[in-house]
Formats: sequence, structure tokens, C-alpha cells
Amino acid sequence: MLADEIMTLEMIATGEEKRVLRIAVFGDTHDRYPPDLPGRLAGADELWHLGDVCDPATLVEFEGLGRPMTVVLGNNDFHPAWPVVRRLGRRGRIFHLEHIAPRRAPAGAEFVLSGHTHVPSDVTDVRGVRWLTPGCITRPRATVRSFAWLTIGAGGEVGWELVVL
Repeated sequence: MLADEIMTLEMIATGEEKRVLRIAVFGDTHDRYPPDLPGRLAGADELWHLGDVCDPATLVEFEGLGRPMTVVLGNNDFHPAWPVVRRLGRRGRIFHLEHIAPRRAPAGAEFVLSGHTHVPSDVTDVRGVRWLTPGCITRPRATVRSFAWLTIGAGGEVGWELVVL
């Protein structure tokens, strides 16, 4: 059974399937983050880190939040347990997570989430695939430090809100 199926069964059992799913999406921590960030993410249902954690100890405080955390391997990471790519299904929507965005969206992916550029973006391509980047927590190449909230409604409607730090 897929993790999404397990989550769905758990949500049905607790009546949470009607509640909006809130996922904190961040990346490019590069061994550090603002001290208030874990507290700001405490209300998340899940945490998705899009790579370049560097030292895995950087995630200890986030793991302490007790939320499921998905991490993909960045070009500055050397952790054997983190995959280069993750494909996640949530409420019928398909998300592709990869530190460096692929040239084309993988088959079936509706959303491609990536880090690496350190610049926040939200672009929908001609095929209808939405490409999302939350920016960077520590070394922005844009003028802002940021993360994002990905929300998924009970009917699969997806929202993206950039949060400037």
C-alpha cells in the first residue's frame, strides 16, 4: 500500500479527509535556518525539504515537530537515505520533488517542486504542469528569504503561498 493510501485511510478513520492538508515546503538550508522557522512550521501536516540540507543534524529540530518529513538529495548533500527524486500522491494529485528541476515534467506529474535556484517561482507550463520553487531559507539569490505553504483541499484543489522571512 502506498503512503498516500495509508494517509487517506487514516484521515477517513479520523474524519480529517475534509480538512485542508498543509505542507511546509522549504529547501537550501545549507546547514542553517532562522531560529523561528521550526515554530513557524509547527502547524504543518507534513514537511518537504527540497535538498541542500548539507549536515543532516540541521533537520533535528524539524524532526522534533513530529510531522512526516520528506527530503530529497541536493547537489551539496551526501546522505544515503535521501533519494534524488520523490514522487508523492496526495488527495489524488501527483507531485514530483527533485532538487534540480528536470528539463521536462515526468509523465503523470501535475506539480514539479524543486530548489537549487534559491529563487521563488510559480509557473505553469503549456502542458498544465505547475512548477514550484519555495526560494531559499539562508542564501537567497532573489531579494527575499522564503519558504512556502502547499495546501491541498479535500477535493484536490492546490494552493501555493510564498512566505517571506
